[in-house]
Amino acid sequence: MITRKPSIALAAGLLASMLLPGTAQAASPAAAPASASASPVRATALTRSPLYTSGRLPVTRCTEPSVTPGSVASARRYVVPLFNCLSRSWATQLKKARIPFSKPSLQFISKPQRVCGAKWPGHAQGLYCPNYRRIVVLLDKNITQQAEELFLMDVIAHEYGHHVQNVSGIERAFSRLPSRNKSEYNEQLRRLELQAECLSGAFIGSVWDSLDRPTDDWEFLLDATRESGDEHSKVRDHGKGRTIANWLRRGFQAAGPAGCNTWIGSSAMVASTPAN
Repeated sequence: MITRKPSIALAAGLLASMLLPGTAQAASPAAAPASASASPVRATALTRSPLYTSGRLPVTRCTEPSVTPGSVASARRYVVPLFNCLSRSWATQLKKARIPFSKPSLQFISKPQRVCGAKWPGHAQGLYCPNYRRIVVLLDKNITQQAEELFLMDVIAHEYGHHVQNVSGIERAFSRLPSRNKSEYNEQLRRLELQAECLSGAFIGSVWDSLDRPTDDWEFLLDATRESGDEHSKVRDHGKGRTIANWLRRGFQAAGPAGCNTWIGSSAMVASTPAN
């Protein structure tokens, strides 16, 4: 289950809960021979996906609906058009990569509950279920109070990134990776999560000119992301805040998946903590 989890509060009440990348329903670590290594990853389905050579995402006009802070109904009306924009963009992109595309389903919940046959994962804000090809978004007060910011867009785009990983075979290849221990498995999982965050940035970059937003909104999202991450969690599966922000920015600047090959990056590029 691929989840997106809230982390820490920022100063001056600007952000009640920073939203980190989502998490897919992840497989358990597979057994590995003693010679296995987490970095570099050698599976060509991960390192040489045709997704990386498919060029920039189409420049799509995606108008954001107005949203009323604190209103679940308003947040839903905000998400659905963005979801449709994501579907149009990624359908076109995967066609260029000659990868069959199917649109995921979208589900909203207002409080944590069982979804996709499993318990809601911790403090996640959203998740993607690969087996169901379903994106689930938790519209609670943490997100509806700040729905006018870019955080909700980033949550949806991140979970859609997991769907792209799924239909392109990346998620399946990840689930088959061998790992010698929990630390190695967590590094592999971070590569999956950071790639989804990069794909989120790629989508936001591709539609940015149509959003009618000031640059400060983007910088605020990056700053908030840097102040969150695995530093504030017991689990080392998403990356430290600066790591997440770096991949988000890489995707935005590339406006396409070419900048999102986390599988060939060094361990430092997918670090969880300074001591990782």
